Amino acid sequence: MAWILLIVAGLLEVCWAIGLKYTEGFTRPLPTLLTVVAIIASMVLLSLAARSLPIGTAYAVWVGIGALGAAVLGIFLFHEPVTPSRVFFLALLLTAIIGLKLTSGGAH
Repeated sequence: MAWILLIVAGLLEVCWAIGLKYTEGFTRPLPTLLTVVAIIASMVLLSLAARSLPIGTAYAVWVGIGALGAAVLGIFLFHEPVTPSRVFFLALLLTAIIGLKLTSGGAH
């Protein structure tokens, strides 16, 4: 259950990271509200997952999911550059996230 909470927390981190772009500096009320709700929910779920997962692993996976998701969505939503090196390093990030899961011990 902790890993499910952590994955959802990471996906919510993607939501708030992308949401920041849509808030336009927190000047748009609805995107701002949705972004703040996503931040709070993401943090709460991370804290619940960290009850039974090592904090280093939980935090690294949470940040990794957020960074990977924001980068991929940035490519699709905001036409950010796609280069072979960028794709390579995003693949490495995914590999690291999976590796941390597979080697984490503790709650599965």
